[in-house]
Amino acid sequence: MQRKKRILAVCCAAHAIQDGLGAALYVILPVLAQTFGLTLTQIGALRAIYSSAMALLETLSGLLSEHLGERNLLTFGLTCAGLGYMLLLFSDTYWMIGCCFFIIGFGAAFQHALSSSMVSSTHDFQDRRSALGIYNSSGDAGKLIFASLFSLAITIGIGWKTTAGLFSWIALVGGIIILFSLVNLSVGGKSPTSVVDMETGKKIGWGMSDKGSFSLLTTAVFLDSSVQSSFLTFVAFFVAAKQVPLNIATFAVTLVLIGGIFGKVICGFMAKHIGTRQAFTLIQFLTAAGIVLILNLDKVFCLIFLPFLGVVLQGSTSITYSVVSDLIHPERLSRGFSLIYTVSSLACFLGPVALGIISDYFGFEITMYTMAGATLFSVVPMLLLNRKKRRQMNYKL
Repeated sequence: MQRKKRILAVCCAAHAIQDGLGAALYVILPVLAQTFGLTLTQIGALRAIYSSAMALLETLSGLLSEHLGERNLLTFGLTCAGLGYMLLLFSDTYWMIGCCFFIIGFGAAFQHALSSSMVSSTHDFQDRRSALGIYNSSGDAGKLIFASLFSLAITIGIGWKTTAGLFSWIALVGGIIILFSLVNLSVGGKSPTSVVDMETGKKIGWGMSDKGSFSLLTTAVFLDSSVQSSFLTFVAFFVAAKQVPLNIATFAVTLVLIGGIFGKVICGFMAKHIGTRQAFTLIQFLTAAGIVLILNLDKVFCLIFLPFLGVVLQGSTSITYSVVSDLIHPERLSRGFSLIYTVSSLACFLGPVALGIISDYFGFEITMYTMAGATLFSVVPMLLLNRKKRRQMNYKL
């Protein structure tokens, strides 16, 4: 196996574990709500605690990687996530649960930007978009595996604490294996803290080639991520409101993630062949239409349609994230990705809280229409990305 493929495989493994641990929280939330009598606002706040921890440290992870190395921070993040799950086993109050969610989110901050940087830096321009698409799909594969394991365990009568304990050990052991694998591949070490561009002779700094276009990209990512996180947070409750038993309703998250696995790969290849503008516009219109459609479907057809909605709902990130490496200097990819993932985490923090409040006061129908509207609006900043800069850098937008 080529070195770059092995690096991609290891990064995919780290992505699968961390995203799997995060997605498992979606299916743990309904159980916690039933056990502790939590409101939808409190549920949204718990998810926001996890996302806020990621948002606070995502940018810092990119900066720290230049001094400590991506591989060391990847292991640190998995260790924190594992410890957070372990402490969750002993939590018996809302505030203790919130602290555990923060620790898990703290660990999750040390993954996306680091792995994305290693994948991008080891693949050339032609292969980068598809490689990132595969990397992104591995996260959804992890989400599917962990969420499915938890849902299945609940269905067959295994206590949620037993499954959460298993997840904690997977994170701890997986972190050690990933560290030694990256050391063996000689990747993810320290990078220069001050880099000078060979062509201009100037310091690169944050490495942004076009701050305006990067700002537009972050706007699109914010709107897109807020919808994705909110939908996954509340989809089990929405399905349960159609008179579906809770143990079956929790599989709604799994069904969306099944579609997301294929969506990340499909959208990555779409961005490569038809351009990011066209691909993103098409995907977002299909997502908005799908969100509105499930409002009018009965419970059986709603469950059947969820994987198809997951393809477009989850797949859009492969399009937006693939633009980062086009707007950031190769020596500053960790910083660029850390900024994008910070914006995404902030969206995942604010989205569920805002839409949880809307759900409590106005109901699920208004919440779903709000998600559809935000999805459509996210197309605007992508259409405004700098055309002149596109020609200068020779990439499709």
